[in-house]
Amino acid sequence: MRLVKICFIVLLFGFSNINAQNTYKVSGNVLDSLENTVLGKSSININFGEKTILVNDLGKFEFIAKAGEIILIFKHIGYVPSRVRFMLQKDVYLSIKLRELSRELEQVVVNAKSADDNIKKPLMGVSSLNIKTLERIPSALGEVDILRGLQMLPGVSSVGEASNGVNIRGGTTDQNLMLLDDAPIFNPTHMFGLFAAFPSEAVSAFDLYKGNVPARFGGRTAAVLDIAITKPSLDKTKGQIGIGLVSNRFLINTPIIKDKLGILVSGRLAVNDWLLPIVSKKLEDIKAKFADGAVKLFYKANEKNTFSLSSYYSYDFIQTKILGSINNINSTSTQYDYRTLNFSGKWFVAISPKFNLQTSLISSNYAPKILLPELNTTNKVEINQSINYKQIKINGNYVLPNQIIEGGVDATHYLINPGELMPGSSKATNYLKAQNEKGIEAGVFISDEISIGEKLIVSAGARYSLFNALGPGLVNSYLDENNKTEFTIKDSTRFADGKVMQSYGGLEPRLGISYQLTKSSSLKFGFNQMRQYLQVISNTTTPIPTSRWKTSDQNIKPQISKLYSVGIFKNLEDNVYEISTEGYYRTTENILDYKAGASFLLKDNLETEILQGLNKSYGLEMMLSKKKGELTGWINYTYSRSFNQINLGSIYTQQVNNGDWYATNYDRPHAFNAALVFNQAKMHDFSFNFSYSTGRPFTIPGAFIKSNGVTYPFYNLRNNSRIPDYHRLDFSWNIYNPVNKDRRFKGNWNFTVYNIYGRKNAYSVYLKTEGSQTKAYKLTIFGAPIISLSYNLKF
Repeated sequence: MRLVKICFIVLLFGFSNINAQNTYKVSGNVLDSLENTVLGKSSININFGEKTILVNDLGKFEFIAKAGEIILIFKHIGYVPSRVRFMLQKDVYLSIKLRELSRELEQVVVNAKSADDNIKKPLMGVSSLNIKTLERIPSALGEVDILRGLQMLPGVSSVGEASNGVNIRGGTTDQNLMLLDDAPIFNPTHMFGLFAAFPSEAVSAFDLYKGNVPARFGGRTAAVLDIAITKPSLDKTKGQIGIGLVSNRFLINTPIIKDKLGILVSGRLAVNDWLLPIVSKKLEDIKAKFADGAVKLFYKANEKNTFSLSSYYSYDFIQTKILGSINNINSTSTQYDYRTLNFSGKWFVAISPKFNLQTSLISSNYAPKILLPELNTTNKVEINQSINYKQIKINGNYVLPNQIIEGGVDATHYLINPGELMPGSSKATNYLKAQNEKGIEAGVFISDEISIGEKLIVSAGARYSLFNALGPGLVNSYLDENNKTEFTIKDSTRFADGKVMQSYGGLEPRLGISYQLTKSSSLKFGFNQMRQYLQVISNTTTPIPTSRWKTSDQNIKPQISKLYSVGIFKNLEDNVYEISTEGYYRTTENILDYKAGASFLLKDNLETEILQGLNKSYGLEMMLSKKKGELTGWINYTYSRSFNQINLGSIYTQQVNNGDWYATNYDRPHAFNAALVFNQAKMHDFSFNFSYSTGRPFTIPGAFIKSNGVTYPFYNLRNNSRIPDYHRLDFSWNIYNPVNKDRRFKGNWNFTVYNIYGRKNAYSVYLKTEGSQTKAYKLTIFGAPIISLSYNLKF
């Protein structure tokens, strides 16, 4: 028995000694990264919650742990958490340095360019998104997409997954002025809206003005998206290459003459349309390819004079077997070919430290066409359109200690080919041409931003715009101006080339007021009025690339909008958090809607097919964003409504919905968005997007009529129902430099899952007659999770 006890003690001592050999001491200190001061009372999370200990007042810590992998997360209030991972095989001493949040560069920017601009500046409804943020958040098929990023912000939406553009605060897509280095983009998407047409790798920044629009902008009534191409480098060469499922991309940014002349060249090519049937069966009959590119030269003549020249090109080709009735042409398919070619040249001169002047010459050419391959021949019938835009603009800025004065003039020339049918060798089709449209729009503006005391900043400005519709052209006047459908033409007038056919103009006041309630909060008010002389004429939910653009004339008046907005803004914890609440109310005169059965292609006298009326839109936008730290991102909620009223007389054809207010196509009362990025040290990060919105309106028949055994739908009210609500969750994982040790090269893999839980969101609802019954069916674009993988290399 005594021997047994001795053996037991020996074994127990042996096991204890073995266990002791498998545990080690982990100790160290926690310091500020710049000041090297101790950070007492910091917390240390061991192995994701297995144990939590506190650092003492001297910034030191010590604990015992078993051998093996150890993961420690160090946290201190006001500092960026630090994550340490290592294999514990001996005693370890760690010296951890945490970065203070207030010193960290903002990783997510959604409101302003500097930390407290959102509090001090008198502008409202201004949003900026960092391109690096867009690269981190999930996107469809791994394509970095400016427009989809914007849709994650309050007050910005679209009518569906494949919609051409965005709707902002109750506005139509054509009410948004989209500028790339000051040149307008008339079609901002590829593949009918699946992807944005902006070359994101070449973009340095973009600002969305959906509230107070600065006086230097004009020509649209809803919002302005101002996108800048990166300034070419004058000191060292930089580059980027990207390979993805949808497109392949490249960028070169290099000096030509060091410190004097630089050039940036970027391009993107997508020819992987064989993937479309995998993404969605609805896309199996589509053949598609697209490309875009940007070139920018920058020349620094001296310390006062700089010159830049930018060019942008975009190309799309889409073929579908879905045939529409186009002038009774017997074709085998419908092909869409559309291109954009822009140029902008700028001369910037600093006349004095306080005063500078910029002169810009801008050209934009948009040329969409429809190609119809004829049955049993090699001939293609073409329907061509084009917009030719030329502008000269001069802006001046005068900066005083508490005041910024800006003023300038601009003049724009429009030449529009609304449609030209080219039969080629077809004997069954005749040449047809709608008359060209010409116009000149001129504007002069001035604005003054002034600080009145320490708390009040006022930005007041005005723009006067004038538009002249020019000949040659034939204009009809009608016996009853509110009943053009009867074609009761009273008179016709022909104008010679260059003659003024009609003039419109008016003052567009702008006002922004910011009053600081405290150092970290402010109350703001804004008002702006804008006029729009160029608009899209369409009878579809979202305008297609070949939708017709139309200038104002004797029969089609310009749109005029007035926007009132008020908001409160609050920053927390040294501007790490931003909270904002904005309310707005907007009215728009002379909005456009179509008559039942309207047709616009290759047709003059569009006033016989459209109606003009009123729009009212209002909403409340709330947003919380976190711009620094291990977790960054934002969440927002928007309540918004948008209604039209068309009531030009007692005749049924001059009304929509009996002259009552009705919801617009883009009226989506409730929207909730969340974009969260988890920054996991330097090697990787992952992010989630969640988006929810009320289903948009659509039209269902009020009754069905049977005649000779055939059922016909009868439509009496427009937008009298809604498609199901929309919601979607996305995931993205970025892995940085997994094996690359050369600091000159930085590579990352991007893994994305779009629509994680496979929500079959409805793009539209359509009716189909089966026998004696008519049934409703839901059209879905992305009805399953879409997985994508791309690789990006920067050098």
